[in-house]
Amino acid sequence: MTSTARKETIPSTLTDQELEQARLFLQQTQNAVIGATKGLTASQWRFRPAPGQWTIAEILDHVVAAQERIFGPMLGSLTPNTTVRDYKAVDHLAIHQFPTRLVKFPAPDFFQPKDPAAPAELIERMKANSDRFLHYLVSTPHARQLTGESAPLKAVSGGAYDTMDAYQWVLTAAAHTERHAKQMLEVIADDRFPA
Repeated sequence: MTSTARKETIPSTLTDQELEQARLFLQQTQNAVIGATKGLTASQWRFRPAPGQWTIAEILDHVVAAQERIFGPMLGSLTPNTTVRDYKAVDHLAIHQFPTRLVKFPAPDFFQPKDPAAPAELIERMKANSDRFLHYLVSTPHARQLTGESAPLKAVSGGAYDTMDAYQWVLTAAAHTERHAKQMLEVIADDRFPA
């Protein structure tokens, strides 16, 4: 942690404002994907901008896989931790740095798209995952006190932070969705994108 970090006592419960922020962020990022993919034809879903780049279907598959990994193994592995830390700075990074596409990171092998399901199925899974994340936060008011190491946070923060709480993992899931909604728009903007 950097020496300039503002360490704060960890709250025992999430505030109504935090819950509303998470709800809105999940909804907005879900809507960004739905808006980017609405009305796409089969050839548009499968268009590959260049060798090694993902199709929109593969991007959506990756988004859903990441959501399901965060909801399952990641949230399930968090441990109680009330250490004083600068949790507000990490919230800010999750909301404002994770979605940016200025710096790109290769996806780990387990997040590489394999054989994407039908787009309609992936959209429904994405919606269900957003609902599950929100339900998790409502039913886990002590989410700030459950933490785990985060390689993505360490990369985004240049090593300044390496631990996220459960609330921040949910924000990161939404931010990751936003990041890839932007990637979908990049694919659509390609000059060779099918009409």
